[in-house]
Amino acid sequence: MNSKILFVKRNGDFHYPICFESDFSALAKALKEEGLSGRRICLVADDTVASLYLDAVFRAMAPVCQDIFSFTFPAGEASKNLDTVQDLYTVLIEHGMDRQGLLAALGGGVTGDLTGFAAATYLRGIDFIQIPTTLLAQVDSSVGGKTGVDFRGYKNMAGAFWQPRLVYMNLSVLSTLSEEQFACGMGEVLKTGLICDIAFFQGVCARHQAVQERDPLVMAELIRRCCEIKAGIVERDPKEKGERALLNLGHTIGHAIEKLKNFELLHGQCVALGLIASAEISRLRGYLTDQEVGEIRQALESFRLPVSVSGLDEETVLQATRKDKKMKDGQIRFILMKKPGSSFIDPTVTDRELRQGIRAVLRA
Repeated sequence: MNSKILFVKRNGDFHYPICFESDFSALAKALKEEGLSGRRICLVADDTVASLYLDAVFRAMAPVCQDIFSFTFPAGEASKNLDTVQDLYTVLIEHGMDRQGLLAALGGGVTGDLTGFAAATYLRGIDFIQIPTTLLAQVDSSVGGKTGVDFRGYKNMAGAFWQPRLVYMNLSVLSTLSEEQFACGMGEVLKTGLICDIAFFQGVCARHQAVQERDPLVMAELIRRCCEIKAGIVERDPKEKGERALLNLGHTIGHAIEKLKNFELLHGQCVALGLIASAEISRLRGYLTDQEVGEIRQALESFRLPVSVSGLDEETVLQATRKDKKMKDGQIRFILMKKPGSSFIDPTVTDRELRQGIRAVLRA
């Protein structure tokens, strides 16, 4: 695959490249071109990703680093908390990391969010880069500068907007993802199409077999399109004052389920459940037809994503949505679909409608 670059930019505030590569060999060059060479670097990864890629990334970065060391932590959402951030701070202090230091997030969404939050808060802010290794991180969480950690089970309650200096994607890492992790990423891919690009959504579904086989050219095109959509939204609304909230389609009820299931379900799986709930509320409002809701459900199922969940009750899920960080003046800024590929922010969704959406994904 030929190297390709997409830029995320905003005058005066941030400007950084997203590099699409087939290995880690161009990482040193990318660091140098962004003025990030000659620095002390801390490479952050969970223990699963570290066993696969830490050595390769060390070797790739070493020629342009003043010094490089690593911090690893147990894989999983349970590590995405302030305790892990404090452990990272300690390692940075012990290695004498100053404001010219650089953090490198090697891994999925948990690692990227956690590392970005540490970068935003250590010494009042240092640079960091994203090296995403999951499909979900490549199509969504590595781009846009949202960072954060969970607080006592509440999703992303402590966080900051802190843009990376570089996003470097080695697309070959997708071959090592489990089927479950790959499906998790597809939840965010389908969500992206449902927000604002029905042709993209339909194209992904039409190339189902190639996507499931992780065809390199198809996946490169798919990931790049997701990044183009998100980059455009982030450039226009970097701190979620308006349009960027559309990226939360499926997330309000999805996050509630994720917490109540004690993170036993992966984030993308919970987003899929949230998409079903949002589609149902949109149908009840008269925006979506029964057929369109069925097509959304079929698409999710075809990529091995759940469309129902057991072990929860309607009222408990409803109350959990009330803890959502997207509340404003006591009302959820819920994302609905006027039609597939055209979403909008609606602050008027009632508890009755939320219950109906929740009921659509609960099973006995």
